[in-house]
Amino acid sequence: MPAVPAAETPNVLVLPSPFFSDGDTIRLLEPADCDTRAVLGQVVSGAYDKPFIIDDGTTRSLHFSLSLIQSTMSLKDPFALELDYTQAMMSFLLFLPKPRNILMLGLGGGSLAKFCYRNVGSARITVVEIDPRVIAFRDQFELPPDDERLQVREGDGADAVIESGGWGERPDVIVMDAFDRHGISGSVNSRYFYQTVHDALAGRGVMVANLAGERLDRAAHLAMIAEVFDDRVLTMSLADGNDIVLAIRAPGFAPRWREIGNQAKALRQRTGLDFPKFAERLERSRRLRYA
Repeated sequence: MPAVPAAETPNVLVLPSPFFSDGDTIRLLEPADCDTRAVLGQVVSGAYDKPFIIDDGTTRSLHFSLSLIQSTMSLKDPFALELDYTQAMMSFLLFLPKPRNILMLGLGGGSLAKFCYRNVGSARITVVEIDPRVIAFRDQFELPPDDERLQVREGDGADAVIESGGWGERPDVIVMDAFDRHGISGSVNSRYFYQTVHDALAGRGVMVANLAGERLDRAAHLAMIAEVFDDRVLTMSLADGNDIVLAIRAPGFAPRWREIGNQAKALRQRTGLDFPKFAERLERSRRLRYA
């Protein structure tokens, strides 16, 4: 796809963190000779407009602000999924256990990309991230280098979806986790966007979306998704306030929950994630229509 390759990684400034425990560090995309006191003051006040990292010696988290954690990595197991919402997003494997092409909108700390790279067979993974400053942190989160299976590109997610419809082999899965410090990215905030997702997917394809933010905004997105996908929608509401939405392109979608339950047990054995719980909650949402 013609998205722009990620730029060469700039210097990352590592400073003792003044916000948390001794030994914590904050990592910033700033020159070594910057006014560190002024920069840290902006971070504290919320005026700092770049992503940054907090490292507490056990985990490393990507922040868009002190209160907004976008991604967290375990330093002991960098390929594990630490946040509940990222684990729940992998529930697409219940319906497509062997996807060939995965398009991800939004990189964050690369948690989902790394997990799929390790656990989803030979799937080709294309990640499109609009903010080059997020991409610049990829090495801090131990994302593997680009190769024949993994490509990280700078570009707009909505444009990437349109382009993917012209791939020789369309995406089986489109993963939407496209956020900035203000919430869901504006380019994916329309019915037209979800229609392009529907049209770009392979015949049995699945979109999985993380919806966060104000309840009314999440409800508006869910309504658009349900309309475009003709109510072939499953949801999970998480304790952290996120809603995970799966939308299925196939018009004849009729989940066989007993088979899915068996698949869930096999996936739990292979990955360690609680797929049986995901299957149970998705079945409930199907019965109660998004409850």
